[in-house]
Amino acid sequence: MELNVDGEGFLVNRDDWSPEVAKQIAANDGRELTQEHMNYILEARRIFEENATVPPIRKFTKVMGVDKKQLFDTFETGPMKLICKWGGLPKPTGCV
Repeated sequence: MELNVDGEGFLVNRDDWSPEVAKQIAANDGRELTQEHMNYILEARRIFEENATVPPIRKFTKVMGVDKKQLFDTFETGPMKLICKWGGLPKPTGCV
C-alpha cells in the first residue's frame, strides 16, 4: 500500500486514514496493530473531531479511564505520538 506520509511517517492528508492504513503505518514502524491500540486510536480521533486538537496525555488517560503506565505498556514508547501517527492525526504538541 502506497501512503503519502511526511518524513516521520505521519499521514500528509488526514482524510486518507482508514483502519487498514493504520495497520500499514504500524507495520512500517515494525509493530502489529491490536484491537487495544485501535480502541485508543478511535477515541483520539473522536476527541480530535470534537476539539480540532490532539488531547494531551493527561487528558486522554482521564477520558479513557487508564493510567499513563498502561498506555506506555501498550505502546511501548511515546503513546500519544503513536496514537496520532497510526490514527492519521497531527503530531501532538510538545512531542519531539
